[in-house]
Amino acid sequence: MGKLIEFETEDGSTTKGYLATPPQGKGPGLLLMHAWWGLNGFFVSLAERFAEEGFVVLAPDLYDGRTASTIEGAEQLRGTLNPDDGIRREIVALDYLLKHPNVEGRHVGTIGFSMGGGYATWLSTSRHEVTAIVLFYGGGDAGRWIDDFANQTQASFLGHFAEHDPYEPNEAIPELEGQLHASGKEATFYFYPGTGHWFFENDRPDAFNAEAARLAWERTTEFLKRALPKEKAKRGAA
Repeated sequence: MGKLIEFETEDGSTTKGYLATPPQGKGPGLLLMHAWWGLNGFFVSLAERFAEEGFVVLAPDLYDGRTASTIEGAEQLRGTLNPDDGIRREIVALDYLLKHPNVEGRHVGTIGFSMGGGYATWLSTSRHEVTAIVLFYGGGDAGRWIDDFANQTQASFLGHFAEHDPYEPNEAIPELEGQLHASGKEATFYFYPGTGHWFFENDRPDAFNAEAARLAWERTTEFLKRALPKEKAKRGAA
């Protein structure tokens, strides 16, 4: 079982998060970045699912305990978040995860949902400890809003995107995939037919697609288990 934790930022204030550790105790680190709903029950349960797969998971809470269940409420919450403060909290969470005694190795993976996908790509440009990134219907336009993104990041990428998505510019996603390939990065982006934004989140019955969610989960766990232990093996041989 995981637990809610608090950790200090550089200015002495605290930020909250949910920490879940695997049954065997130790494993690769995984930073889970929630969507604009906040750190709700879905993302807490998802942290537990990844922990069961062998990862030490930290899901930072960018809203200090506040969550939303409607689009209107989520828009209001996101409007209260200063992006600079959001990335600062993610950096502090990354440092906490890297120092955690249960985390194996000096590199971690990140998984970002919608708004969280933007933070995942942003973080990877300044922190090269992030070597594996999974994007869910967000962050696919990083090549357009972050200068020279494909050369700044050192991560491998897996992306899950909806066929019908008013929130994410689908034409930008193959552009980003091509830029990453051109820079020598591993990147595989999938579009899921018949899906819309939030198709992975089973607490969104208007959008949830069980088959697409099952396939995305299988692809995600395979990618992370392959990418992160590979980094661990390299460190052990050095």
